[in-house]
Amino acid sequence: MAFVVTIGGSPSASSKSASLLALARARLAQSSVETDAITVRDLPAQDLLHARANAPGIAEAVALVQRAQGVVIATPIYKAAYSGILKAFLDLLPQDALAGKVVLPIATGGSLAHMLAIDYALRPVLVALGAAQITGCVYLIDSQFSITDDGTQLDSLGTERLDGALTAFVQQLPIAQL
Repeated sequence: MAFVVTIGGSPSASSKSASLLALARARLAQSSVETDAITVRDLPAQDLLHARANAPGIAEAVALVQRAQGVVIATPIYKAAYSGILKAFLDLLPQDALAGKVVLPIATGGSLAHMLAIDYALRPVLVALGAAQITGCVYLIDSQFSITDDGTQLDSLGTERLDGALTAFVQQLPIAQL
């Protein structure tokens, strides 16, 4: 069974990107993929800001990334870039932290105007960290989904894009088949 770690890069506790990541994690579980989650905002802030990669909370998160065969990263897009808190965490990963791993970036934003932020801001960092395979990306705008008491509800295009990206992601994982 493949092991995937998800990284939630939103600074907000009630985050649209976090709800989308939770939905992705549930769908991965339906594909018999083992997952664990890192929520960057829950890591010790002082350790993140002072780049203490050896601090216990940070070291545990880095170890999860290194153990995984796949990584799903979700972030809101602010001012045409991924979140600063996600950047702080990615900066603490070893240079080869994503070597040999399949990576799926997921982002949310208020409009289509920022959809290229994944390609121009996040993707180069993932490549610099050694990502073996970046399986496309998912970018959804606020109008494509809602968060209710029953969970995250996507419109038909959002569902198609997320499911298609997750299928391609799972197919690239070692030992994993849908």
